[in-house]
Amino acid sequence: MRIERGFDDSQREAVARLFWSAFSGKLSVPLGPEEKACAFLAVVLNPDYALCATNDEGQILGVAGFKTHISGLVGGGLRDLRKVYGGIGALWRGILLDQLERDIARGQLLMDGIFVAPAARGQGVGTALLCALVEYADGERYNDIRLDVIDSNQRARALYERQGFVDSGRIEMGLLRYVFGFSGATTMVRTLP
Repeated sequence: MRIERGFDDSQREAVARLFWSAFSGKLSVPLGPEEKACAFLAVVLNPDYALCATNDEGQILGVAGFKTHISGLVGGGLRDLRKVYGGIGALWRGILLDQLERDIARGQLLMDGIFVAPAARGQGVGTALLCALVEYADGERYNDIRLDVIDSNQRARALYERQGFVDSGRIEMGLLRYVFGFSGATTMVRTLP
């Protein structure tokens, strides 16, 4: 397994499908159906904000997306949404997606999701990507890494705790839990030396 920054255009659709596979549970209302979601994601994914694990054949095993105060793995805006969903569809989807946005301080790197191909799960890909992300953030002199883990994903939370992330707050979804499929999330932070 190799971990490198970014992906090329030939891998864009595979990354979009892996992202959708991992996060469709919380994004199915604002981005579904699957074909439209993957079409949108394939356009707005920014490879500059991804660390990718690949095998010897160049197949994507997993991706760690991240976000800074400048941009992130999943970009795009109303114009991009409109191209896929039309004007009205773009408007309400944009409003919903905006509810997931969180402010990012200068000097902070936000982990914007780790997602691993089903066939590669349980083989240490997620852990390797998380370690590579910490190494990248440290090398770029970020102060800390922040992430949000939904309550139902205890396996991921345990991984983050093993890697030095600590609970630093809570996000309650309120009525939006019916839209995104989770009631709350824990914010976790790892301070870098």
